[in-house]
Amino acid sequence: MRCLRLLPLLLLLALPAAHADMVVAVRADSEISTLGKTEVTNIFLGRYRQLASGQLAEPIDLPTGSAEHAAFYDALLNKTSAEIRAYWARLVFTGRVAPPRTVDSSERLLEQLLANPRAIGYIERGKADRRLRVVFEVSSR
Repeated sequence: MRCLRLLPLLLLLALPAAHADMVVAVRADSEISTLGKTEVTNIFLGRYRQLASGQLAEPIDLPTGSAEHAAFYDALLNKTSAEIRAYWARLVFTGRVAPPRTVDSSERLLEQLLANPRAIGYIERGKADRRLRVVFEVSSR
């Protein structure tokens, strides 16, 4: 009985992480200034890493089990983490392209963004401070 009363509270606590506002960001002094949805999609799906301007983008991903990963790919592509994992498994098997480098936490992703002017990653809006430039806002459905 007690567990049943706690269930709504637990569900409410889980909602913010699953529906967090995500942004795609780079280091503030990066040459990348702004990106469109198509460019972000192409970068994170390995279709290309060099932008039309000639600038290189090095995408950084979070683990497939993380809430941020699920929120990003759901909002950007309407795909689940399992679908993204299957997509990369097919591409890696064919030897066509390597997936984005994965780091184990959003804190580590932030470190990588700050260390590399070509790095690009997604992060919760609230974690994007003045050291970063938001280049794309991921709209949640």
